[in-house]
Amino acid sequence: MRLVLSTHPLHPFAAELIETVARLDVAPSLDPTALKDAARAADIIIVRAPLPCDLFAQAPLLRAAIRHGAGVDMIPVAEATAAGVLVANVPGANARSVAEHVIFSVLALARRFRRVDHDLRSNGWICAREHAVSTSEIRGKTLGIIGLGNVGREIAGLANALGMTVEAFRPSGTMVPRNTTWKPIDDVIRGADFLVLCCPLTDSTRGLMNDQRIALMKRSAYLINVARGPVLVEEDLIQALEEGRIAGAALDVFQQQPLPSDHPLWTRDDVLLTPHLAGITEESMRAMGEGAAHETVRILNGLLPVNLINPAAIPAYRARFGSLTAAICDHQ
Repeated sequence: MRLVLSTHPLHPFAAELIETVARLDVAPSLDPTALKDAARAADIIIVRAPLPCDLFAQAPLLRAAIRHGAGVDMIPVAEATAAGVLVANVPGANARSVAEHVIFSVLALARRFRRVDHDLRSNGWICAREHAVSTSEIRGKTLGIIGLGNVGREIAGLANALGMTVEAFRPSGTMVPRNTTWKPIDDVIRGADFLVLCCPLTDSTRGLMNDQRIALMKRSAYLINVARGPVLVEEDLIQALEEGRIAGAALDVFQQQPLPSDHPLWTRDDVLLTPHLAGITEESMRAMGEGAAHETVRILNGLLPVNLINPAAIPAYRARFGSLTAAICDHQ
């Protein structure tokens, strides 16, 4: 029987779907050696954790690596392509969950929630209420978005509904939603009261938000990162916060995850911290799981995935699985 390996447990509906065509196993450990050992007998791997680069060369049966979500930075795509392994993802499945988390962060920052909550618990009612005069409404404020894919467009829609002005940057300048103004990236940064990073991690976005760009922000502005940790240079953000050059931040992703216990971000009461959960809700886990399961079924039935990331892998894939060549050709 064919084997599907998942790095993490899947939503029950997704697991049930996969088990109609294959046996489903969950990796016993995320240790690279354990993952490689578990993948040796797998036909498909569903990915929610970084894969070692040499996994594909040691997995002779592996047909595809399917991302349980949108960002494929956890999958060494070049190595998968060279090995003839298809890479697919599930774009947009958790966009609403991430967008709602961003709006939650905007509201929490605007109303100084972390400081109010801390002082109410530690210093009493009167001390906590004193923060109120320095809080603000978000209606009429400008939300800047860096990255205008499924997540960015969902954020824009929610922000518009709350009366915010939305300005956004994406390299192509296309697919800009209604009531959103496309601007060059530095102009978006300059104008934002709340700046959201929701772009994919690529060679061009690694370190995108560095000291030079943080220096463009208003002193009253807040930075929100729901992209990937390395998109932001954390040391530069911390320096800007220490010098009062921006008002605060909300971070869901970090350069190192989990965030080390001695990291200076833990001590800052102007930063909201969450453990990479912006895209995780009951609804999104079902949507991502079912999306990955449907792609799994397609591939095991000889069809190309709907969201194929690396079409360059197809020739090597055909060379490895000749018996499926006709079926794949029929559905290109």
